[in-house]
Amino acid sequence: MIRLQKYLSGAGICSRRKGEEYIKSGRIKVNGEVVTQLGVQVDPEKDQVEVDGNIVRDNQQLIYIMLNKPQGYITSRSHRGKKIVFDLVNVQQRLNPVGRLDKDSTGLLLLTNDGRLHQRLTHPSFDHEKEYEVEVLKPIDDKALFQFEKGLLLDGVKTRPASVGRINGRKFRIILKEGRKRQIRRMVEMAGNQVVNLHRIRISNLRLRNLKMGRWRYLTEKEIKALLKSCNITADTFQEKSKSIF
Repeated sequence: MIRLQKYLSGAGICSRRKGEEYIKSGRIKVNGEVVTQLGVQVDPEKDQVEVDGNIVRDNQQLIYIMLNKPQGYITSRSHRGKKIVFDLVNVQQRLNPVGRLDKDSTGLLLLTNDGRLHQRLTHPSFDHEKEYEVEVLKPIDDKALFQFEKGLLLDGVKTRPASVGRINGRKFRIILKEGRKRQIRRMVEMAGNQVVNLHRIRISNLRLRNLKMGRWRYLTEKEIKALLKSCNITADTFQEKSKSIF
């Protein structure tokens, strides 16, 4: 048995929070009956779930897409009057971004309708790495990089230890195992500096490599299997697409 909103998320219909809204507004039926109370559980093997009269299929094709996000786009499914990352990706399936990149940041963004993968890559308890290349306004000293590595207090909570390596006087790489809001930018500001460019190049075992800015592609079968394995998810239920968009 599984909570109804978690089932909807895992099927790629919507986020859990949005699923709760759907339930409260009477848009969900379980075995023909409208459900409006949270906490209802369903058996995916036996129960029929409908959203607005459409039957949910939990065996739908799972999609995994890599996007090289350019500046100026918001990591959101909708934002009135603003450019969003889904303006760049032409697919019919409803996908969700795994983690976020702020409007001014660029680089690797993973989009998927696999709720299991989304949950495990975004929850800090799974220790998945995210690697960034950072360019700052002024030369940054070794003391500041050492502080980034050991952790700084943000909102009264110390950041987790990071791996930091210098590229040149104004550039460095940093590997995080958490994703607090504007974390790198705020850390740099605490060192009396300012981020000029923030570019994500890796999530777990998935690397951006030579994908051009603003372009996207489906993950290869090899990439999907490695990513699922890193999250302790069995790969026997996914259906991959290896088509690339250049």
